[in-house]
Order: sequence, then structure tokens, then C-alpha cells
Amino acid sequence: MKKLLLICLTLVLVLCYTVAVFAAGESETVNGWVSESKCGVKGAAAGHEACAKKCLEAGAKMVVVTDKDQKILDVENPEALKGHEGHHVAITGHVTGSSVHIESAKML
Repeated sequence: MKKLLLICLTLVLVLCYTVAVFAAGESETVNGWVSESKCGVKGAAAGHEACAKKCLEAGAKMVVVTDKDQKILDVENPEALKGHEGHHVAITGHVTGSSVHIESAKML
């Protein structure tokens, strides 16, 4: 009986690990505005490009403000959005909580 219980527990743990690995590997596409941490949602509009570049040069962090719910996502790899400051973009990447690791970006 103990042996059967140990085998079942091992199978459950392996299954949980496998599901977690596959779920973490999925990319999603999000539309939004490239802004910076100082302005946040206020910077999610056309004409914010110069201000965004200035704040980023001053040390603010790059963020993406989503169109769907105005959620602010911290960009883990800001070099992927270089040249898109203040632009409306579609980004593809891994969203984890309130941050995103970008694989690709396309202007809208």
C-alpha cells in the first residue's frame, strides 16, 4: 500500500512539473503603448515620444501600457523596444505578473 501511494505521489509531482514547464513556455501578443515608469498610463497616447525618450535617458524604466485594461507591464529587456519609445505597438512575449519579456514588436 505504501509503495502504491509513493508511486501515485511521484506521478502527481511529475505531472505538475510538466504542466508548469509547458505553461511557462507560451507566448502571447499584447497591444499597447511604450511609455516609461515616470508617466505610466499618462504616457499612453500619441505625441508622447519626445517625453518618453527624455525620461528614459534620465533613468526611468521602460513600460508597456496595455490597450485592453491599461495595465502597466515592466519591460524586462528594454533593448527589444529600442526605437519604439512613445509608439503604439503589438508585442509578443512572455507576460509574468506585471512584467513582460519581449520576443518581438511591431508598430500599429
